Amino acid sequence: MAVVDKHQPPSRFSSLPVLGVGLGYRAPFRSDLFLHQEKVDFLEITAEHYLKATAEKRHELALLKEHFTLIPHALNLSLGSAEGVDQQYIDTLAALIEEVNPPWWSEHICFTRAGGVDIGHLSPLPFSQQALDILCRNIEKVQKTIKRPLILENITYAMPIPGGELDEAHFLRQLLQASDCGLLLDVTNLHTNATNHEYNPIDFLEALPKDRVVQLHFVGGIWQHGVLLDTHSQPTPPEVWDLMDEVLRRFPIKGAILERDEDIPAFSELTEELARARAIGDTYGRWRPTPETREAFI
Repeated sequence: MAVVDKHQPPSRFSSLPVLGVGLGYRAPFRSDLFLHQEKVDFLEITAEHYLKATAEKRHELALLKEHFTLIPHALNLSLGSAEGVDQQYIDTLAALIEEVNPPWWSEHICFTRAGGVDIGHLSPLPFSQQALDILCRNIEKVQKTIKRPLILENITYAMPIPGGELDEAHFLRQLLQASDCGLLLDVTNLHTNATNHEYNPIDFLEALPKDRVVQLHFVGGIWQHGVLLDTHSQPTPPEVWDLMDEVLRRFPIKGAILERDEDIPAFSELTEELARARAIGDTYGRWRPTPETREAFI
């Protein structure tokens, strides 16, 4: 059974540097990014794009690292897999993280592999003690190799997986405390789940440990057949902006990332969203990235 370490000081996460508001890096806007880099505080990179990378991707990584603080965001550790996590994959990821030198890195609360087969999807877990124990065991193995702080992202799910005795928020709370991890709170995913499964997102926020919410994701999705989908394809909707305001009021967030994967608009539209998120954070004094922060992680 996972055991909460009551002796872990909150300063592990509260002392992380403030990065500000940035973008999930996508190759289609690379030129515009460098033309307007003063409007982007930091970047999140998809870790798998740079594992066993081609010469072109290695050059891209070096170029990004020269100009921005980078946060590696992994997709395929499969932390929820009952069969465990692959040590060779951990070692390869660890080498990338050391090269990038980030203040933290992130993964998803899910599984992507079962029976030795990659399923190509972020699959949800039951909110159960058994799933919690598996996650903590796998995270402990990863943390033996990768020492930098790990933050975990909440994902969307079409339906609650049977067998869970907890709700998602209390499952996350126990996971964060038992695993010594922070939370990458995807505000869009929270809004999507709350809408589709008819619960109050404010109640969800009330259950989270204040000192563990480190970073945010935000973007817009689409409605399809009466279901809200997280497609990363639309501007951030009013409901997510309102929820982000509530999150930034409550939690000492260190950074927020706009994720846009499909129907990427003019770069000016992306930076307008960054400016709006930055303004909300400024209202609550949440981020003041400094030149020293940038220098430390470049």
